[in-house]
Amino acid sequence: QVQLVESGGGLVQPGGSLRLSCAASGSISIINAMGWYRQAPGKERELVARIFSGGSTVYTESVKDRFTISRDNAKNTVYLQMNSLKPEDTAVYYCNMEWFQSGRTQFNWGKGTLVTVSS
Repeated sequence: QVQLVESGGGLVQPGGSLRLSCAASGSISIINAMGWYRQAPGKERELVARIFSGGSTVYTESVKDRFTISRDNAKNTVYLQMNSLKPEDTAVYYCNMEWFQSGRTQFNWGKGTLVTVSS
């Protein structure tokens, strides 16, 4: 079974930094994109950042110039470097992978890792 495992969440003070990691395991052929989404209490899940197979990236406006998404293709791992964290960044962060196998595009989600930004 293909699985995504997130790590790196925790408690951090406003202005601090965290780096999230997501490692994909299992039988994976072609990855089209990997990304990070987040869901704050009482709110819908939203896109944070995404990186595509060609290397292009997209960020939600609220995290531009603060967060950076990157990947290590050899390890099937995606990272999210989060700097200048704000209380409103508090959420469960989920890893997402879009990939192609057996003629179909498939999607997987990790279980999530909690990021709490508070003084």
